[in-house]
Amino acid sequence: MFKTRLISGVFLVAAAVLILWLGSGPTLIVTAALSLIGEFELCRVYGIEKSSIGYIAYIWTILYYAMFAFDEYSLFGFEVLRLDRPMLVMYIIAVLSLYVIQFPKYSDKQMLAAYMAFFYVGVMLLHIYKIRNLENGGCYVVLLFLCSWGNDTLAYVTGRLFGRHKMSPVLSPKKSKEGLVGGIVGAGLLGWLYGLMMRSVLGDDVPVKFMIICALGAIPAVIGDLAASGIKRNNDVKDYGTIIPGHGGVLDRFDSMIFTAPLIYYLLRFAIHG
Repeated sequence: MFKTRLISGVFLVAAAVLILWLGSGPTLIVTAALSLIGEFELCRVYGIEKSSIGYIAYIWTILYYAMFAFDEYSLFGFEVLRLDRPMLVMYIIAVLSLYVIQFPKYSDKQMLAAYMAFFYVGVMLLHIYKIRNLENGGCYVVLLFLCSWGNDTLAYVTGRLFGRHKMSPVLSPKKSKEGLVGGIVGAGLLGWLYGLMMRSVLGDDVPVKFMIICALGAIPAVIGDLAASGIKRNNDVKDYGTIIPGHGGVLDRFDSMIFTAPLIYYLLRFAIHG
């Protein structure tokens, strides 16, 4: 099991580096694919993965991501990206309309799951592309992995070595408060070291900025991990899927990044791009 997890983990990192290196276009396509798979996994938990209320989440995700692919174009006299917020509002209306039209086919819990699928997975993960699309985005997007996967690894190591106090005994019995602190501090340290490497490219103040961004980004990474675990526990699910050997599904591996990506994007906009 450990060998399978390690091999697939190395493959994931290598694939991520390649895709991000290729540019924002490939990043958008792959992020859209991950979002669709993640949405399917979440919808399957609630039994709507092959229903009309589930399909509308997939279709809306494709349209939403396409909007960013054609951001330089106009539609009916409007800049395409100006349709961002109207699309979010219209999605809620579309889901509720299906819920009403086909009532009582779907429960309110399933209707809310369809709502969550698009917003929780699709909209949140899109921020990976938004980071990559920033000036010097290829450098900044590395922070995502330092915050999520780096934090996860260092929290595990710290917890194994020093863990004495359970952080959330019911939701995640294996996680400790010591591991939580170790992950946050470790992510900050990784950000600082990465900033030292990028000083000649991004400026002398980057190490401190990256340290703060990674430390702050590690906090929602933990929340994202626990939130995904909570959904599984509520619904008696072990893993969201089996697409990633040794890790489970997309939501099992990218649960922390779903929460981290938006925060890092806005921190970068504030700290780096003003």
